[in-house]
Amino acid sequence: MCMEFINREQEMRRLDHVARLPEGGLVVIWGRRRMGKTRLLLEWAKKYNGVYYTADESSETMQRKYFAAALEQVLLGFASVTYPDWLTLLQRLAREARQAAWHGPLIIDELPYLAEACPELPSILQKFIDREAKEAKLIIALSGSSQQMMQSTILAADAPLYGRATEMLKLGPISVGYIGKALHLTNPREIIETYSIWGGVPRYWELVANKKDTLIDSIDRLVLDPIGALHDEPNRFLLEEMPPAISLRPILDAIGLGSHRLSDIATRVGHQMTSLGRPLHRLIELDLVKREVPFGVQEQNTKRTLYKIQDPFFRFWFEMVAPRRSYFAQTIPAHRKHWVAEHLHPLVSATWEELCRQVIPLLFQGLFTIASRYWHGQGNEFDIVAASLDASTLLIGEAKWTEKRPTEVWIDKILKELQSKQLEGPLKGYASYMYVLFVPEKPPQLDLPDYMKVIDAAEVIQAFANSHLEALA
Repeated sequence: MCMEFINREQEMRRLDHVARLPEGGLVVIWGRRRMGKTRLLLEWAKKYNGVYYTADESSETMQRKYFAAALEQVLLGFASVTYPDWLTLLQRLAREARQAAWHGPLIIDELPYLAEACPELPSILQKFIDREAKEAKLIIALSGSSQQMMQSTILAADAPLYGRATEMLKLGPISVGYIGKALHLTNPREIIETYSIWGGVPRYWELVANKKDTLIDSIDRLVLDPIGALHDEPNRFLLEEMPPAISLRPILDAIGLGSHRLSDIATRVGHQMTSLGRPLHRLIELDLVKREVPFGVQEQNTKRTLYKIQDPFFRFWFEMVAPRRSYFAQTIPAHRKHWVAEHLHPLVSATWEELCRQVIPLLFQGLFTIASRYWHGQGNEFDIVAASLDASTLLIGEAKWTEKRPTEVWIDKILKELQSKQLEGPLKGYASYMYVLFVPEKPPQLDLPDYMKVIDAAEVIQAFANSHLEALA
């Protein structure tokens, strides 16, 4: 059963705007694999009698044949001709579309495959979009998962199609505010734990949806079992990139095993630090790795930079699955599930901490900047630090993922400890300070001063959901 189409209302609204333009237009959509680009484009095509075509690794001749067959559904007889080249096909498309008063959308998914088979195609498309497509008032959408290829074809300043898009959309993960709806979860603790494994990737949600599994059962069925659909997902993902990115796998292994500084990564993979700049940049472009610097430190400060796996599923796979694949392959499901259940807490805690940083601007209505961590040498560390936009107030927070509901006494103790921590460097000198504690659940009533707040998982999830609704308003 196909999962309900959710949380792409904002993207669909932007696509609808282009579809209603009387003069036509060009839409460019990109983003890493598994994010639901195809589903979004199919839903859009359905609304407007559009044509959806997805390229593959076939020869250039076969690609044109398949493309013509897709156009047959709106332009009768279009596939009865063999087209010697792309220019001939596109020119006839414009003529017949104009005669039939069909304006699209014409969707070409996985454009990089076409560009690989026919390197001159982007330049041909550029001329077609500038002339024939404009005269026919066609609405065209070009999509691709290979961010490197999309960059060279469309997004870079020297790309043939650069600057021609009416609308450009990068599809990212769906927020934690919607995983509950997708997977029929209502308990906030369960929602955060589930998001800590599958992240915001629609494809992973689809594999979990409509099953009666517990979280541990679904992890075992899909990931730990050697024949599970996601057992070898990272390798498959990296191999599907164009060009293949499987050579980046050792860096992900190193980070997953706890090497976060550039020097440590270089030592573990056996390369010079200077040779890792480009591979790490590509992993960042793929939204798999992120650079982290302490609050108040410039991003260019490489000495204090840490590299973390950004995607929750990849983090889970490289931290917990990759080092133990041999064990998981040889043991029985009950042992696999027991091991995961015993070791899941640190992973959930890490995801919870990230979500708490991300939610700060949403919870406080844009009064604070995006939050960061703070650390320096052997000094105090802080999970969440954010300055107010007017630079008068500093928010200092701590994220705790406890097994049981915290008591009022425990909360009071943690907040006082947080307040008593010595501040240094960029944390000093603010006119006022706010202290925030994030917990899975909180007591129904808390008597706290104005400068202290306790926020629970339900509020965090709702803030992410509300931010999307406000964007649509």
